[in-house]
Amino acid sequence: MGKKIWNILESILKLVFIKILRLSFIEKNWDGFMQFVKFGLVGVSNTLISYVVYLVGVFVGMHYLVASILGFIISVVNAFFWNNRYVFKTEEGEQRNILESFCKTVLSYAGTGLVLNNILLVIQIDFLSWPETMAPLVNLLITIPLNFLLNKLWAFRKR
Repeated sequence: MGKKIWNILESILKLVFIKILRLSFIEKNWDGFMQFVKFGLVGVSNTLISYVVYLVGVFVGMHYLVASILGFIISVVNAFFWNNRYVFKTEEGEQRNILESFCKTVLSYAGTGLVLNNILLVIQIDFLSWPETMAPLVNLLITIPLNFLLNKLWAFRKR
């Protein structure tokens, strides 16, 4: 089912970018573009999961950092599943050490989604008095591009 959805998405994007906008892509560039789009869609689901868990945690009285960490843990498991299966999938004959990739994914997201995000949260909420509900959304502008690069170039790097 997931593969059919990705194929439909790719067909729509090809129609828009190649047929309607008349942009030309060489195959390698198109594949990289589609990989980034897929990563973005996985990121949207991660963001929603993480943010909903964060909001529920804050709503029930958790400290905002505890809620942030809980949202992080749940969203990283989601990210690994989809990135491993559809975004950075293995080619025929290619082997991937799942445990190694999972550990690298956790470290990639931990560096940006846990450490960097929480440092920014403390600065934004405790020092700048930003609303607890807005600060995590602003941080996405920094963490999403960093996560893509870390996952592509390190966690799911082809050998």
